[in-house]
Amino acid sequence: MTLEDLPRGTLPAEPVVPRVDRPSASLHKVTRAEELRLQLADEIVRGTLAPGSPLDETDIARRFSVSRTPVREALRQLVASGLVESRAHRGAVVAQPSVERLTSMFEAMAELEAMCAGLAAERMSAAERHGLEAVHEELRVLSYAGNPERFHEVNERFHNAIYAGSQNGYIAEITLATRVRVQPFRRAQFRNLGRLAKSQAEHDRVVVAIMRGDKQGAAAAMRAHIELVRGEYEIYAVSV
Repeated sequence: MTLEDLPRGTLPAEPVVPRVDRPSASLHKVTRAEELRLQLADEIVRGTLAPGSPLDETDIARRFSVSRTPVREALRQLVASGLVESRAHRGAVVAQPSVERLTSMFEAMAELEAMCAGLAAERMSAAERHGLEAVHEELRVLSYAGNPERFHEVNERFHNAIYAGSQNGYIAEITLATRVRVQPFRRAQFRNLGRLAKSQAEHDRVVVAIMRGDKQGAAAAMRAHIELVRGEYEIYAVSV
């Protein structure tokens, strides 16, 4: 069964997806820190910044023409993800999480996202379901475009919609905090050949189960999706 087999209502022109990933205060600073974090994470994952490379706040701020405040926040988030280490008297340096740590992070991510998907299948309102379906359709179109950066951005909205649809703010908060740590690796795997179409197919199984109100099916589909994401990252890591 696919989404085309499900009954459709009238979709809103611009679906409203509740945001659970950013505080309302200091939005500009948070956004700039996020941009810096993604840029630095990409350079680390690609190998442009080698393990042990120093990450001086002043140098980074000068390079990106920003103050040291968003740089400091970006480095703090990279430390949480395991990509950067903060060492006494040495400042921040590029690290590489161990295989064991990365495996543990993805295992936690899979279980938390599975929980959100299962709860969303039970609790999402009709409007939230239409919103999720609309974002899913947007990803379907993007899967043909071959733009992993744009796909990643909309993919964030897709997962946010499911977190919010769980109707459990605490679980959504924990899930998001874990995703922030795993995000550089999740983002990198979208560069694999054919990955966007595969991700879309995995999402389709999640969405169908949620639309049917199938709690166990939604949880299982989401868990399988995150496990495949981990495998795709491992393929990517070998190629760079």
